[in-house]
Amino acid sequence: MKCQLIKENCIACGLCQLSAPNIFDYDDFESIVQFKDMPEVDEINISKNDEPSVIAAYRSCPTKAIHLIKNVVDGD
Repeated sequence: MKCQLIKENCIACGLCQLSAPNIFDYDDFESIVQFKDMPEVDEINISKNDEPSVIAAYRSCPTKAIHLIKNVVDGD
């Protein structure tokens, strides 16, 4: 699964960071969501282990600043 951030939709409510603190963080200067380990990118691949918490963050985001894309494997 890929996770994409739509940063212009972010209102810095903090719900994504509460659901998936190992994935999401906030830019102190702009006060918007970013990926914790790669703040410069807007899209990352999510490991199977992190999928449940990222899905919870996606569902809790009131402005849909998080977008999930299911990876399609050949033959599926």
